[in-house]
Amino acid sequence: MQSLRERYVVDEHGQRVAVLLELEVYQQLLEALEELEAIRAYDAAKQSGETPIPLEQALREIEQSRE
Repeated sequence: MQSLRERYVVDEHGQRVAVLLELEVYQQLLEALEELEAIRAYDAAKQSGETPIPLEQALREIEQSRE
């Protein structure tokens, strides 16, 4: 990941209220967050002790629940 250049937006009292990021850095952070969320979901599923089901069955069940 590209190194972060910290730039802040401050209020009238000099308190930091926001941070400015290069668009590329922001996109890299979003991708890393999505990957971390997937890893956590995987870990939670493994620890749940539930019997896994095939992807096709899961998709069918999702579609049926939307009807």
